[in-house]
Amino acid sequence: MDAKEEVKDRLSVEEVVGDYVELKRAGRNLKATSPFTNEKTASFMVSPDKQIWHDFSSGKGGDIFTFVMEMEGIDFRGALEILARKAGVDLSQFKGPSAGASKQKERLYEAAQLATNYYHATFAKNKTATEYVVKQRGYNKQTIQDFKIGYAPASGTALTDFLKKRGFTADEMIKAGLATNRRGLYDLFRGRLLIPLSDGQGRPVGFTGRILEADDNGPKYLNTPATMIYDKSRQLFGLHLAKEAVRKEKFAVVTEGNLDVVASHQAGVKNVVASAGTALTKQQLLSLSRLTEDVRLSFDADDAGLAATERAIPIAQEVGVKLSIIELPAGKDPDDIIRDNPEAWSKLIKKATYVVDWVLQTYEKRLDIPSSQGKRALSDKALEVIARLSDPIEQEHYVRLIAGKLNVRIDTVQTKLDQLMNKTPAKKRNKVVPLSKEEAKKLTVNAFQDQLLGLNLLFTDVRTSLRGIEAVNFEGEERRLVADYILTNLDSSYNKLPKELLDIADYVKIILFKTEELYGDWSSTDRTIEAIGLAQRLKRNATQKRKQLLSESIRRAEAAGNDSQAQELLEQFHELLNE
Repeated sequence: MDAKEEVKDRLSVEEVVGDYVELKRAGRNLKATSPFTNEKTASFMVSPDKQIWHDFSSGKGGDIFTFVMEMEGIDFRGALEILARKAGVDLSQFKGPSAGASKQKERLYEAAQLATNYYHATFAKNKTATEYVVKQRGYNKQTIQDFKIGYAPASGTALTDFLKKRGFTADEMIKAGLATNRRGLYDLFRGRLLIPLSDGQGRPVGFTGRILEADDNGPKYLNTPATMIYDKSRQLFGLHLAKEAVRKEKFAVVTEGNLDVVASHQAGVKNVVASAGTALTKQQLLSLSRLTEDVRLSFDADDAGLAATERAIPIAQEVGVKLSIIELPAGKDPDDIIRDNPEAWSKLIKKATYVVDWVLQTYEKRLDIPSSQGKRALSDKALEVIARLSDPIEQEHYVRLIAGKLNVRIDTVQTKLDQLMNKTPAKKRNKVVPLSKEEAKKLTVNAFQDQLLGLNLLFTDVRTSLRGIEAVNFEGEERRLVADYILTNLDSSYNKLPKELLDIADYVKIILFKTEELYGDWSSTDRTIEAIGLAQRLKRNATQKRKQLLSESIRRAEAAGNDSQAQELLEQFHELLNE
């Protein structure tokens, strides 16, 4: 048994889901309102028998791992680690190349957690630290507790002495980013206010240390170096506290500073996180994309902020999020605005400007557009941005916009864009995956195919609906496998999962679960009528798809001057029209 199966064997789906939502009994199943949408009626279902869940309002479903991945905004490995801890499964026992590293990482996580607890306790005893946080920063007790704000004593060995007593070695402390051994073993953070850096599940992985006003030595901010558990390119400060609010508000705000997040959180605006500097990374956007498709940046409008924003555009397109910019008053950061007027911050984040529009507007303000040099500079800067867009329709929109601003012909701007893109090495151009929003739309459009398969798999009396249908008519490999099984076993009843479908067991369970919920109390006649209607819809879709493919083939044959092939294809097209 592998780690995944061991965890599944120990945890039930109702136990895992019940930690996040309130479940109520509904016959053999359990139900709740959707944690993914704002619905008011319960359409989120859990099947203890099948050990799966399905949300009818959003179309999402799966097992305990997919549920935790959705709720926590993490990948499979992260979900496995969370559920393994809940189940009491030691992942290091599943021998493999990373077993030793996994055990070492757990030690570092434990050290970081103990350090967080120690620094938080020390903070309450240090008058300078508490006065700075309470009087100067204005943080209340709840905020201090939520962010586990701490203080590192200036002695130099306070934390290392504390951890030694708990069995941690010097090597473990150094690898956790808590100590240094330049002149013997010393605490990395000394005499600083500390804000723990936590991963998406709330586990401390490092610290940001700020000197207090009374101190004047060393850099103002000191961060944990890269370790096995801390990677600043993946880190989003405050994500574990922001996840619920991001889902509720349906957008996330990214600031530059950690203290901006703390201030915003205290002001009641909790869908806010901070990047480790202005260089927003693909990993950070991927983490947010699991929670929302709407990401709004609150970066400085200086050269560094503008450059970072431009770099983020192709990354956002690749990941599948809509990137916007929150425009702040000159010379102010979110913390300043929140201190002056928290309500103003709430209004600002709701008035974000689409990132491409903001970049073009920024260059337009900086350059002397009426002059020939200004026009050239604006076209250079604008087309560099437009070249990074993956959607040709969006590109054309901005080509027209720039042509209008420069008062030149559209084809002139398009020619310059084509020249720029042809000069860009293919490996640097962005070949993006389909946007998650489009994938979700496609999933919804084809959901009726799951209903047709579920009806025919569960109820043999409706299988006359499949006359004239082939497995290839269905979208997706999983659907085609189920369709092929049904079509080759038309007289067989479904009793248990056949070996032909073992590799897609979760998918089969979900479509059966949906079928039982939707059609379980329907009469045989009503189910048959429904199945025939769904089958007719499938046939219409298949015919339309064949028409499109034939139409494209005809155009290609005509363009190539192959008249005989074009005529043959045209005859096929007319036959299809007459069917």
